[in-house]
Amino acid sequence: MTPDEALRRIAFLLEWRGASPYRVRAFHTAADAVRDLPPGPVDAAKVALLRGVGAVTAEVISQASTGAVPGYLARLQAEADPDARAGWDLAAASTGDCHLHSDWSDGGSPLEEMADAARALGHQWAVLTDHSPRLTIAHGLSPERLVSQLEAVAAVNSTMGPEFRLLTGIECDILDDGSLDQDEELLGRLDIVVASVHSRLRSEPEPMTARLLAAVRNPRVDVLGHCSGRIITGRGRPQSRFDTEAVFAACAEAGTAVEINCRPERRDPPDELLVKAASAGCRFAVDTDAHAPEQLRWQSTGYARAARIGLGADRLITTWPLGQLLAGRSSRR
Repeated sequence: MTPDEALRRIAFLLEWRGASPYRVRAFHTAADAVRDLPPGPVDAAKVALLRGVGAVTAEVISQASTGAVPGYLARLQAEADPDARAGWDLAAASTGDCHLHSDWSDGGSPLEEMADAARALGHQWAVLTDHSPRLTIAHGLSPERLVSQLEAVAAVNSTMGPEFRLLTGIECDILDDGSLDQDEELLGRLDIVVASVHSRLRSEPEPMTARLLAAVRNPRVDVLGHCSGRIITGRGRPQSRFDTEAVFAACAEAGTAVEINCRPERRDPPDELLVKAASAGCRFAVDTDAHAPEQLRWQSTGYARAARIGLGADRLITTWPLGQLLAGRSSRR
């Protein structure tokens, strides 16, 4: 077990226990900092000087670098519910990620680097979902820029080989009336559409419910992104208010997957809404919403949440082979 693997496993087990998102993120951040360390023993005091590494994570890194199971990880594993293994197995079975961004919108890396990182993780596919035009702060894609991006994705896929495919997609804003913020013909050309609310998040429940219902019933929409809109770190943001039973029932009926967003500051849906969506019979997409290559590794914590409430691979479209994913999408449109 390498130091970064040990740190990711700790992050997974902390998420399984429902630990603070700050703690979970600290271990992911440290793993990002040391993923390129050369093999061999590392002194804790020296590695603690790296940006993103603290005293606790430095000790984990030092112990793992000798080939030992770090004490912190050993304690978590000893205390873990036996079902935690199911979550780890789900994470290992992941085939793709429906939500990632590049520097075409508000991501920090070229789409080629995001595709390379997804393939390096063993994904069979990943969906490029840069923002739609209305989100100007995120440099959302006009119809013309989206057409150009489709050509860029095709060029990347021509170099990728048969084991991996970068899918075309978008994170499309759900407008106030529930319509989608992009040309309808273009949406029909995309492999996957994630629809999310980014504005008027504190609307009254009735209009927010109507807005979400219109979106999830739209045959162009494949995934409902970060449905509550909450932020749980920093200054935070409360979750939006809507009729959860009605929206999740509509998702289940339409076949629209509910996203389990893995960003530590979101952890969306909240646990109580995740349980409601599962009880309604929804499918789910365990997505990183990654804006940088290393953030693709956050996905395991979403699988921890899925397994904790008993979800299996049949309900998680991010464990599906590419053919099954695209067949399911085609049947809805």
